[in-house]
This record gives sequence, structure tokens and C-alpha cells, in this order.
Amino acid sequence: MTNVRADIPAKYKWDLSAIYENIEAFNADYEKAKKLIEAFPRHAETMTKSPEALYEALEEDTQISRLLEKLYSYAFLNSDLDKSDNFYLALSGKIQNLWCDAGSASFFMRPKMLSISKKTTEKWYEEFPKLLEYKRAIEGVQRYRPHTLSDEGEKLLADLSPAMGTHSDIRSIFANADLHFGKINDEDRKKVELTEATYVLRLMSEDRNVRRAAFKKLYETYDGFGNTLSSLMNACVKERTTLAKVRKYKNSITASTFSDEVTPEIYNNLINTVSENFAPLFKYYDIKREVLGLPKMHMYDVYTPLISSCSKEYDFEEAVSEVLDTVKVFGDEYLNTLKNGIEKEKWVDVYPTKGKRGGAYSAGCYDTQPYILLNYTGKLDDVSTLAHEAGHSMHSYFSRVSNTPQESDYTIFVAEVASTVNELLFCHRKLRESKSNEEKLAIMNQLMETYKGTLYRQTMFAEFEREMHALCEAGETLTKELLCDVYYKIVKKYFGNHVVCDKEIALEWMRIPHFYSCFYVYKYATCISAASSIVRKIETEGEAYIGKYLDFLKCGGSKSPLDSLKVAGIDMTKPEVVRDAIADFAETVDAFEKLYNETK
Repeated sequence: MTNVRADIPAKYKWDLSAIYENIEAFNADYEKAKKLIEAFPRHAETMTKSPEALYEALEEDTQISRLLEKLYSYAFLNSDLDKSDNFYLALSGKIQNLWCDAGSASFFMRPKMLSISKKTTEKWYEEFPKLLEYKRAIEGVQRYRPHTLSDEGEKLLADLSPAMGTHSDIRSIFANADLHFGKINDEDRKKVELTEATYVLRLMSEDRNVRRAAFKKLYETYDGFGNTLSSLMNACVKERTTLAKVRKYKNSITASTFSDEVTPEIYNNLINTVSENFAPLFKYYDIKREVLGLPKMHMYDVYTPLISSCSKEYDFEEAVSEVLDTVKVFGDEYLNTLKNGIEKEKWVDVYPTKGKRGGAYSAGCYDTQPYILLNYTGKLDDVSTLAHEAGHSMHSYFSRVSNTPQESDYTIFVAEVASTVNELLFCHRKLRESKSNEEKLAIMNQLMETYKGTLYRQTMFAEFEREMHALCEAGETLTKELLCDVYYKIVKKYFGNHVVCDKEIALEWMRIPHFYSCFYVYKYATCISAASSIVRKIETEGEAYIGKYLDFLKCGGSKSPLDSLKVAGIDMTKPEVVRDAIADFAETVDAFEKLYNETK
């Protein structure tokens, strides 16, 4: 397929005119949003005086948000089709600026809502039932009352906020602009530049010398900046622990999980359950060592593919058919909506073209259809990616058609559940139906890599993050030596005696940007756990369970993430959910070993 966008058939490209027919329609909504934002501060004096006035302010705030989301969707989706097109890049920036204006114009909403007592809001719900449409939004703000400071304190924190939360940006600029690793010899013994972008690719090389050289060179460079990066990490963690203390949280992990509407119990349950179930992971590493023919596995061998990628290629129509066959289990509405979206409504922008953003995602908002960006090349991984992104899109579809705009967005805590359910179902179906051992081994390898990277590795990161914050709260300074010592001990725990934990791996924490988004990574592991448990129920309970899962998709933001998962029979406080994911991983490891030995 050509990489010139103009030569790609229309059926493989988004039709973004479904959002705005032309730039004039875009500009009309822009001006409408701008006027609403300019007039919005009038609500500051009235919104606490009556339920009608509060409802009017909330409705107008929602209207502004809907307009901004639609405007931004149009701008950034167009921009991602050609990153060299400055017109849409400028348009995206224009909307971001308008979003900042909206934030400034509505700054009073939160403190005003906090000033209304629970007794008053309950009385207002009775007097003006339409206000119940915003009950969850109101309660979502008011649950922060115990952690809200005086007006003077809140103003002080607001004034300080531009100077806070900058550590991630500083680290990103340092890593992407100033950090240089030098050169290594590639497979042809030619000198090539090593970068963060190429590092993992080098670790996947069949040439062990290349893997080792990349590993040594990368961490040799990081080691030289260890004091700088530990000081930055210490400042980041200190800021978060201090803010948690100021806002009267028990600790920073409680503050972070509070914003997810969960508790540290969920976080600790994940770490404890994974820590009790290392056996399948250790077996996986033993199998990899044997398949690769190594006397010992080192850290630079961990990313090496167990097998070559599957040689079979799928044209896009085959990929769509594979995904639709997978989701038939969900019934006609799900199946027909997705089929119509892909084939008629042009949800998917399929092929890589010059200037197009890389990777894949699902996007859109309440007033648009879902949009899926792919860079499809016909590989098995690409089919799996389509299944994954279709899961996101259908979660968004059901959330939006089943809820008001203000309750249509599901939270980050459950954001990867529906997508991973589709991905796992696709892999399981192909393992049952495929006649090709090569394809089966490739799918098993993909499943094992997913569990290793998402369940075990992200939980390892979560454990390190928990230890960092606890040390800081105990009065310790997070020096390079302390962080490396803590990280190395945790790495040894997760690899046991089955992989040689080279001393350089103690420095790995320096290259993980997620640690600056405090207590975020655990959600990857909880999502794959919930998804795996859902898939197990789908495959064992069948149609009797499907309705519960679809009801979960329809929850959107109308319930807390834990309550929405309970609709699907998933209780994240129980270790059984994480154990279901570990069981699927273990079964895949056993099946791979058996089939590989039969076909070796």
C-alpha cells in the first residue's frame, strides 16, 4: 500500500467532515464556545442561591466542555494524519488556549460547590429533581471536603501550582534533548547511534553481542547522571508527599488512590497476590533460556523474542473479519455497531502514510463517533491491535449512548479493561481455531509477553513506587544509592534465580517516566487482571454472563470504577481477580512449552 495519503482509497481513511463539514462550521462553534466562556463568571454570584441556579451553572459548564471536546477532536485528529501540517497543529493549540480560558473562567465552581452543605444539596434534590442529573458530579466534588483547605490556603496552593508538577517535563526534556548514549556495533559490526527509541529494539536482536552492548552502553550513560536524576525524583516524591500531608491524607498513596475512587487496599492486594505467584513467571524465564540456548539468562536477554514473528499476513478485510468473529459473543448490537462503524462510518484510519502519527489509539468525544488510528502493516500484532482499539471504541460507544454527557466518561482505572478483554478473546479464539502451529506459537508468545510486561513488570514498578514514597514519608532522602539499592532488591525478587540480575539493572528506575505520574502504573496491572477475569467468566458462563459485561460497558462514569466493575461481577478487593490473570498466564506458558516441544 502506498504511503501517499492522497492515493489511499477513501474507505481506509477517516471522514472527519462528520465532525465539522468545513472550517466555517468549526469557527462557528469556536465563537460560540468563546462567548459562553466569557459570560460564565456571572454564575459565581448566583450558583449557591438556589437549585435552579446551580443546575444552570452545571449545564452551561457541560455545554462548554462538549464544545471544547468536539473542537479539539477535530483539530488533533486532523493534525495526527499529517504532523507536518502546521494548520491543524495551530488549530489544536488554539483550542488548548481556549480550554485554559475556560478553566480560568470557571475556577470558582469547585469552591462554591464545596460551600454547599450536604444537607442543603439533599433538600435541593427534592425541590428540583432535575438537579439529580448532576448528583454524581456534585458528590464527586464534595467528597474532597475533608481534604480542602481554607479559601486562603486554596488560593495559596493555586498560586503555587504553576511551579509544581514540573518534574516530569524536566525529566522528559533531559532524556529526549540532552541525554546521548553514544554508539554501539550493530549486527553487521557497523557503528550506530543508540537512543531510548532504539534501545528495546536492540534488546530484541538475535545477536547477543548487540543486546549486551546496548544494555551496557545505556546504563553506563544513566549512571553518569544518577545524582541529578535521584535529586529530581526526590523532589517529585517530596512534593507529592508534602501535598498529601497538607491536604490531610494519611499518605501520598492514599491521596492518589482517593482520586481514582479506590483505596490502597486495591494497590496492596495487587502487589501481595502477584508476589505469591511468581512460579509461572519463573517457568517462563526457564523456557526462554532453553529456547534461546543460553547457559544463563541475563537482563539483556529478557526482551529477546522466543520465536520469530508469524509469517502469515492479513489484509485489512481479513483483520476486520477476525475481530468481528471474536466479538460475535457480545450479541447483535455490539457486533452490528462495530461492523457498521468500520465498514460504513469510517471509524478507522488504516494505513501508515507520510507524516502520520505512529502507533494506535481510539479517540473521539460525546458528540462524535469513535475514531481509531492504526498504522496497519498486515501482521498478527496489527490484527490484535485492531481488536484492542475496537474494545476502547465500543466501551466509549456504550458509555455515551447510555449516559448523559456529564456521566459518559469512564475513568482511567477501567480504561484498559474493555480493550484488553477483546485482545484476550481474540487470542483465545485463534488458539482454539487455528490449524497453524506457527500461528499458535506466535499468539502464545504474544499473550505471555503481554502478561509479563503488563501484569508482572507494572506491579514491580508499583512496588518500587510504594517503597519510594514510604521512605520519603519516613524522613529519608532519596539518594542515588538508596534508590538503586531498593530497586535492585525488588528486581531480584521478581526474577529470582532464573535470570542473572546484572548490576546495571539497579539503574533502570532512572529511565521510567511513569514514576513522575505518581501511583499510575498499577492501573495497567489491575486492568489486565479485571479483563482476564471477565474473559474467564465469558468463556465459562457464556450467554448468562454477557449481559453483565455489557451493563459494565454502559456504566460510563455513572458509577465509581469499583462499583462499575462489580456490575460485571468483578470485585477488585479480592485476590481472585488477579489470580485469574496469573492462571491464564500459567496455562499459556504450559501450552507453549508443550506445543513448542512437539514441533521443535
